[in-house]
Order: sequence, then structure tokens, then C-alpha cells
Amino acid sequence: MLIHVGQERTERINLALAGMLATIAGALNAAGFLAAGVFTANMTGNVSAFADYLVTGRYALALWLVPLVVAFVLGAYSAAALIYHELARRVHGAFAWAIVVEACLLIVLSAGLAFAAGGVSAALMTISLSFVMGFQNAVTTLISEARVRTTHVSGMATDIGIGLASLSGDAKGRSEAAARLKLHALTLSAFAVGGIIGAIVFNWVGNWFFALAAGALLLIGLPEIGRARRLGRG
Repeated sequence: MLIHVGQERTERINLALAGMLATIAGALNAAGFLAAGVFTANMTGNVSAFADYLVTGRYALALWLVPLVVAFVLGAYSAAALIYHELARRVHGAFAWAIVVEACLLIVLSAGLAFAAGGVSAALMTISLSFVMGFQNAVTTLISEARVRTTHVSGMATDIGIGLASLSGDAKGRSEAAARLKLHALTLSAFAVGGIIGAIVFNWVGNWFFALAAGALLLIGLPEIGRARRLGRG
């Protein structure tokens, strides 16, 4: 799932990647909203809200959204830079290592929230989660050649609409459209299911939820690193 790239990636591999990581992304997004009232994966909404707050004179709220967008971009940059560096060094399991790094970031966040107070806790959580969301989205985008984007729900919904329209084409076009529809529908559904799970678990365990999410990522990433080493693959 985190080893094969390019033409080696099958539909089944991409479906597994989308299902697992979109579920975690949806859970983190829901937890961030419950804790701080912000959807950290929704950069479209955050940029729109920034414009609205600016026009209506709510400058403090507008400025608060800027770090979220910047953090998301920096997260994507960091993931891409890490992966390119590891691929250049021929590190086995470069993409899997990136997922492990994401897990470590969530562990640090969970530990930090245990000692942070009030407003500091909310700011730390939302900015950190935006960074993590950008990080994960970049990993899945790079390994799948932009077929899978686990946090880009508006893009997924658009792709589903385009795919439905493509079903009216010739047999080959319908077959390709059906495969894309399956992937996008699964990603969207997994994100929604993850949101439900995240809301339930966060209400139960609080900020320790982020450590649990990190554990799930480690269960995905570490076995893939082992497989990559055995196969001698990047």
C-alpha cells in the first residue's frame, strides 16, 4: 500500500490506501472541530471564512484562520520534502516512513495538549492538526499520483459528479469511470465514517484520542517499512 508507485499501483492498493487514511483524516478533522470549533482539513471553508470575516470587519477571526492555511501548506511541503529526500537517498519505504513521522507528530501533539492550558491548547491543536492534514494529503497525493487525496472532500465530490457523467460514454470510458467512482466514493465515505468514529472516541477519551490515531498510523506504516526492507523497495 505504501511501497508500490506509478504503474505498479493497482486499484485494490489505492482503495486500501484511501479507505484507511481517509478514515483517520476524517476522525482527526472531527476531533479538531469538537475541541476548537474549526475543521482543520477544510481549507476551502477556511479561506472563504477568512474573506467573509475580513469584509465584515471581524479582523481577529480573519487573522486567526491565516495560520491554519499556512500550517496546511507547510505540512504538505514538509511531507514532499521528506519523501523526495528519502527517495533520493534510496531509503526503503520512504512513503511508509512519512506516515510514521505523521504518527510521531500526533504523539507529540497529544503530549503537548496534556500540559497546555485553555486558549493555548486550542491554538496548538488547530495549527498542529492543519499541519498534519497537509502532511498526510501530500503523502497520499504523491504515492498515488494524485488519485487519492484523503482530506480534499470538495474535490472528491466534484470527481464523483464528473465520474457519474462519464458513465454515459463508451464501454472503455464507462469502465475507467466506474473504477474512479469506486475510489472517490470510498474515500468520501471513509472520511465521513472516520468523522463519526472520531467524534465518539474524542468525547470518550479527550486529547488522548490523538495518541490513539497515532497508534493506528503506526500499525499502517511500520509493517510497510518492514515489507519494503525485505523487498528492497523504496
